Amino acid sequence: MELPKNSFKAALLEGRQQIGLWCMIDDAYTTEMLAGCGYDWMLIDTEHSPMDRPEALAALQAVAPYPVHPVVRPKSLDVAEIKKLLDCGAQSILVPYVQTVEEAKLAAAAVEYAPGGVRGVAGLIRANRFGLVQDYATRAREEICLIVQIETAEACDRIEEIAAVPGIDAIFIGPADLAASLGHVGDTSHPEVRAIACDAVRRVRAAGKPAGFLTLDPKFLEEVVEAGSLFTAVDVDAAILRRGAVEQAKIWRRKTSA
Repeated sequence: MELPKNSFKAALLEGRQQIGLWCMIDDAYTTEMLAGCGYDWMLIDTEHSPMDRPEALAALQAVAPYPVHPVVRPKSLDVAEIKKLLDCGAQSILVPYVQTVEEAKLAAAAVEYAPGGVRGVAGLIRANRFGLVQDYATRAREEICLIVQIETAEACDRIEEIAAVPGIDAIFIGPADLAASLGHVGDTSHPEVRAIACDAVRRVRAAGKPAGFLTLDPKFLEEVVEAGSLFTAVDVDAAILRRGAVEQAKIWRRKTSA
């Protein structure tokens, strides 16, 4: 069996915009439904949701038949956790809160087997189709996409250094903690946040790496795409559900109170 291709990584290398959906609802049935909605990639978030590794595995299995690429965010820069997610079949990993060159190097080592990295080797795992991909150990890194998440003003100051770390495939700018680090906690659309985020995206692209972003602010989305965001998450599953539910409640409150 051939090594599974990473369509998301290939698209980024070709410079094609990838529209994404952030997934926080801990339910594989819902995730499977969303997998058929036309997005290029879906972020399976285990950092800020109830999901853990077993739920991430269920999500990976749920989206597998669909033409959408799953990206998994571990809870932290944890080599053992990243190893398990890779073994479960995740080919794209978004590591949160990378602050320094040293942390970026550790993230790069976590997704590569020795001698270049520290990923533990196992024979019968979902990633190698339970042993059917014979050359998996020597070729796995070709199809793994490592994204590091920069999300503070201090980390933004080191964008060029982090982008230069061998093994970093892409950089994602996180607006929530960036806003907090700038003194605007909870206000991710503050003008200062917007300016620094867009500048960060431009600098990532200038450093030769694909840049990514997430915001629920449509105007901010337009700004970051114009700045060069190449893998752009445009909504969150829980937010979509809540917006729809709230709107329906308002509509029928008006109808029944008229």
